[in-house]
Amino acid sequence: MTHVVTAFLRHGGRVLLTRRSEDAGTYAGRWAGVSGYIEGDPQDAEADARRELHEEVGVEDATLACVGHPMTITDDDREWTVHPFMFDVSDPAVVPNEELAEVEWVHPAVINERETVPELWATYHRVAPTVKTVREDETHGSAWISLRALEVLRDAATDADSWDVLVSFGRRLRDARPSMSAVANRVNRVMADTDEAPETVRRRAEATIDAAVAADGRAAAESAQLLRTREYDRVATVSRSGTVVAALEDARPAVVVAESRPGAEGLSVAEELASDGLDVTLTTDAALPGLVAAGDIDAVLVGADSVLASGAVVNKVGSFPVALAAARADVPVFAVCARDKIRGDDEFVGEDGGPLYDGEEPVATENPVFEVISPDLVAGVVTEGGVLDATDVATVAAEHAALAAWDDAEGGS
Repeated sequence: MTHVVTAFLRHGGRVLLTRRSEDAGTYAGRWAGVSGYIEGDPQDAEADARRELHEEVGVEDATLACVGHPMTITDDDREWTVHPFMFDVSDPAVVPNEELAEVEWVHPAVINERETVPELWATYHRVAPTVKTVREDETHGSAWISLRALEVLRDAATDADSWDVLVSFGRRLRDARPSMSAVANRVNRVMADTDEAPETVRRRAEATIDAAVAADGRAAAESAQLLRTREYDRVATVSRSGTVVAALEDARPAVVVAESRPGAEGLSVAEELASDGLDVTLTTDAALPGLVAAGDIDAVLVGADSVLASGAVVNKVGSFPVALAAARADVPVFAVCARDKIRGDDEFVGEDGGPLYDGEEPVATENPVFEVISPDLVAGVVTEGGVLDATDVATVAAEHAALAAWDDAEGGS
């Protein structure tokens, strides 16, 4: 049995399709992912996938997002086993080699409109995100997870033959991560005011994905401009926010990063910023409030899993004591996020980080993942539309509350 890899590169919510040259030995002129033969042990197919990414499109820095179950494909007298992969890349620039006639970043439904290698849509489905991805991911922030929710809805609309199926998907996705308002808001935006046609839902989902990616980029740019304009030369941050990281890489202040246990996502932030040449100091969660209160920090920049209608910011545990220390030292605290993270109400929905104690004594534990920074401690919420105060936040919250009415029209859940 011949074994091959098919690697899908994803940037934002789009994937890279490649068109094989007319000189290709098989399926000349057809569209595919990045593919090639497995040269070693099929159990180590990731190494072959990364080799093909390097050779075919010049990509070295790709983050593995999903490994799909292999699938056997039969086409006339050919039979082979395909090993699917999904990789995320932060930079969409690729350098195709002579084996490829064309490359294009597309929404995956395009696969069904083109002449492709056999079973490309089925292969994509092996590594596409699912409701489980949205519900159970504990590594990424809400911006990333909300994009995956939109992808699930988009792909479901591509395959759906009825509005009822999409209503069910919409409800499951909206409710999959109640602590992350961007998931519900973005799903609601797609489902609101449609003509109940799956094709319309797909196109709205595609447009919402593109707009969400752009919004996160603009929020980062607005934050970077704020840091430069106000000459904040030393900035503290807590947890991991891709938007905050992008803002810091743009503005390039010195950065103090809390390690952010128990996931220790602050470590990856420190490494990423340091590798980009920034002056980075890593500290413990317990030490950061004292460092901020000592007056050596110009500003605190955090992400937000949600912003409540009151203007309060929900972020990783450890953010509130840093904000209290910042208030004592007259250091401004800014939350950075897209407007879609603003809830339509003032309800705080947390998550539990799991057990802290596995001993034999009757010890109760509390391990919240998120906490609330009260609005009086927040100097502003920096979004793609600029810096919002509490009044601005309330206006956006009302808009998002209205989007949720689509489900009321369907009779609720």
